[in-house]
Amino acid sequence: MIEFKNVSKVYPNGTVALKNVNFKIERGEFVFIVGSSGSGKSTLLKTIFREELPTKGSITINDFNLNDMDKKEIPYFRRTMGIVFQDFRLIPTMSVYDNVAFAMRVIGASENEIRKRVPYVLSLVGLSSKARELPEKISGGEQQRAALARALVNNADVIIADEPTGNIDPEMSIDIVNLLNRINENGTTVIMVTHEHELVKKYNHRLICIDDGEIVSDIPKGAQNNNIIYRKKNDEEICRQKILSNYKKDKKSSVPVNKDIEKMNKEEKKKIIDKALSGTFELENDYSKYLEDGEK
Repeated sequence: MIEFKNVSKVYPNGTVALKNVNFKIERGEFVFIVGSSGSGKSTLLKTIFREELPTKGSITINDFNLNDMDKKEIPYFRRTMGIVFQDFRLIPTMSVYDNVAFAMRVIGASENEIRKRVPYVLSLVGLSSKARELPEKISGGEQQRAALARALVNNADVIIADEPTGNIDPEMSIDIVNLLNRINENGTTVIMVTHEHELVKKYNHRLICIDDGEIVSDIPKGAQNNNIIYRKKNDEEICRQKILSNYKKDKKSSVPVNKDIEKMNKEEKKKIIDKALSGTFELENDYSKYLEDGEK
């Protein structure tokens, strides 16, 4: 459904935003994308929306080849996706009902279709009683649910949620992700960008981590997310030593983790470092913090 092949993006000012990105997301998957500010998340999303074209490589989404897409095809392509923004982007002068209905009116849906579809979608997200309220009269969590209803109303194949829990409290965050889970269980592909590692660990879906424009880890659904490599290592040698000193001994490996790095030969170093970076070893708490915060 979504495939990036050797995708790189360099902006006219020379900024390298994406570097040889490769991944494939199948229909019906739920995928978290995690990355710090400036990691390349925004550019990645823009290429998915087809707001930006890759400098190199190819992108295929919902049978559309984004590289060769004609301008007149773009609106039809975007109708296959529903987008949920961190700041909700509801029209303040419209009621919750009309904000959701607006997404249908834009594509030319009849008023009869709108009268049937909008109440149904609002009921899905628990907002039937708030249909006639203006956005300013409802809570942040309810505004995010209204934004989610708007993304759902046109039967999108893919829901892309860009930091949907960033402006709401933790309890509401759980509600939003639970809603996304239910939507996903009905067959809709969900891609959620987030910086909240606790949510990632709680739901344990597939996780793609991006840092400095590169995919630094791609953890499959069901894997132990305490093994995540969140960040590209800026100081490789320091990081390698930390890997060797902070990871527990892998039972399948003949190389002891606590062996001094200077005493290892090249082959031993490569073997244990590759295993550590691929998430084979169990992270110690202090090293997990180092990875997440970039601290030494």
